[in-house]
Amino acid sequence: MNIAARRWLVAIGLLLALPSAAAAEPLAGNVLVQALRQGGFVIYFRHAATDWSQQDRVNAAGEWTSCEPDRMRQLSEEGRKTAERIGTSMRRLSIPVSRVLSSEYCRTRETALRLGLGLVETTPDIMNMKVADFVGGRDAVIQRARKRLSEPTPPGANVVIVGHGNVVLAATGAYPAEAGAAVFRPRAGEAPELIAEVAPAEWTDVARRLDPLE
Repeated sequence: MNIAARRWLVAIGLLLALPSAAAAEPLAGNVLVQALRQGGFVIYFRHAATDWSQQDRVNAAGEWTSCEPDRMRQLSEEGRKTAERIGTSMRRLSIPVSRVLSSEYCRTRETALRLGLGLVETTPDIMNMKVADFVGGRDAVIQRARKRLSEPTPPGANVVIVGHGNVVLAATGAYPAEAGAAVFRPRAGEAPELIAEVAPAEWTDVARRLDPLE
């Protein structure tokens, strides 16, 4: 093999190595948006900001569905506005969403509804770790959450899940702030791959810089 041929093979090898190296880097900004526009991801939102002067009072299974502020912690007014701003920005960015899931808590349901990204389905598969004893225990809650995060999405679309910070932390190690998001690539039979963490204001910031695709 002559020198020119050897150099050509080395160059091809370097080019083939580039995608895997890039894939290891977290996605952000317009690069993340372009990936989300192609679909194939699970976008996990922690519920928006809440009124921390309120407390959860759960004494039996199902009481977490209450929207009464004297029984369960609810969204604050700022939390409601933040969820609406995020949803507006995602629609402006033309990010396709095929399904919206929420835990059964009122604050997660309301966050999902205010995002305005589609019909909201509640599921016991995403549950606050603080009530794990009512739904089979800590390990069961973690396994159900991981399964949901690893489910394949419909072609060309993403799935949005709205839940709690403590369950996604236990299941994946990600811990978004209130209204923050962790973006996962589902992998059948494996743990989901965390590809990005998005602060609440980032959706609006990116939407201001990018025009949605026609």
